[in-house]
Amino acid sequence: MASLITCPHCGARPKEEFTVKSAALPRPSADAGEAVWFDHVYLRDNPRGAYEEYWHHTSGCRRWLVVSRNTATHEVADARDASEARP
Repeated sequence: MASLITCPHCGARPKEEFTVKSAALPRPSADAGEAVWFDHVYLRDNPRGAYEEYWHHTSGCRRWLVVSRNTATHEVADARDASEARP
C-alpha cells in the first residue's frame, strides 16, 4: 500500500500526488547581511529525525502544505496549509 499524506483540504491521498520542494525554515529578515542569506540558501543542516518541509499537492488541490515528517523513518506526523501560522 502506498504511503498516505493527509491533505487538510482533500483528506488522505497517496504521496505520489505531492511534490517535495524544500525545508520549511524561517527566513532571515530582508535587511540581513549577505553572509546570513548565503548560509540560509546554501549551508543547511541535514538533520535526522523530525523535520518540516514544503510540499505541493500537485495532483490534487494544488495548495502548498507544510509536512512534518521523520527523515529517518519517513513517517508523516502532520500536514497543514502553508498559509497557516506556525504552531
